[in-house]
Amino acid sequence: MKMDKDLFRDTPVRYLGYANEVGEAFRAVIPTKAVWFSYGIACAYVACDAADKGFTVIHKVPYADIKERNQQGILTAFDALLWQSLASVVVPGFTINRLCWITRLCLSHHRLKPVSKVVSVAVGLTAIPFIIKPIDKAVDHCMDLTVRPWLFKTKHD
Repeated sequence: MKMDKDLFRDTPVRYLGYANEVGEAFRAVIPTKAVWFSYGIACAYVACDAADKGFTVIHKVPYADIKERNQQGILTAFDALLWQSLASVVVPGFTINRLCWITRLCLSHHRLKPVSKVVSVAVGLTAIPFIIKPIDKAVDHCMDLTVRPWLFKTKHD
């Protein structure tokens, strides 16, 4: 059986979710509005992925009861929205922001102060590929222990 390709997770569209990390890495050298724009791109990606996951359940998963189908679609969309918000926007954005800040702080007391902004951009961009998987796994683990048991409990629990 061939699995459908997930547009938001299995294609280059996925990289739109990392726009805010790139914006945070460049924060020291670009206008604040550009950083906020990068968050807008990432948030739009998050919203589209959540809607896609919800509509997929509603339209492709067979349910005998329409009310249950719609409820599961909404819960699935909420799960995706929360997961993507944490794993794609909040946690990595904060991580890159603090990493770049500490880099600039460490270099501000040396002769390297003139290049501290450029070095912080390089450090931030370099860190992005290394933080993605650990953050994804940590968010999955936290949600599995907290929100998901409540969201996806069965009627018979």
